[in-house]
Amino acid sequence: MIDQKTAPYAALVLRLTTGALFLVHGLTKLFVFTPAGTAGFFGSLGLPEWLGPLTMVVEILGGIALILGVGTRVVSAVLVPVLLGAAFTAHWANGFGFSNAGGGWEYPMMWAAVQASLVLLGDGAYALKPVLLRPAQA
Repeated sequence: MIDQKTAPYAALVLRLTTGALFLVHGLTKLFVFTPAGTAGFFGSLGLPEWLGPLTMVVEILGGIALILGVGTRVVSAVLVPVLLGAAFTAHWANGFGFSNAGGGWEYPMMWAAVQASLVLLGDGAYALKPVLLRPAQA
C-alpha cells in the first residue's frame, strides 16, 4: 500500500537526485567533452553524430525541469529511451557491472527504471508546476 503522506517526498527525492545527475552529465558533455567531442563519441558507437549534442541538451534541460518539478512525467518519459539507448549502445558490451571497464549496463538501466517510476508518480512535493497552475484565490 502506498503511504499518501510520504509518497510525494519519495518523488521529490527521485526528482532532485536524477535531475542533478542529468544536469551534471549534460554539462560534462558540454564543457568537458564539448559538443563536437560528444558528437564524435556517438558516431564512434555507430549512431548519428547529431544524437550526441541532442542528448546533451535533453540532459541539461531535463535535469533542470526535474529539479524544478516542471513536466516531470513528460520529461521522465523522454529520458527513459535516452537511458535505454545508453544502456544498449554505449554500455551493453561492457557487461552488467557499472564498475567494469567502460561501465556496464546496470546503472543506465536503473536510471531508466527510476525515470519510469517518476512517470507513474508524477511531480511530488515542492514542484514548481503545481504552484504555477494553482488557481488565483479571490
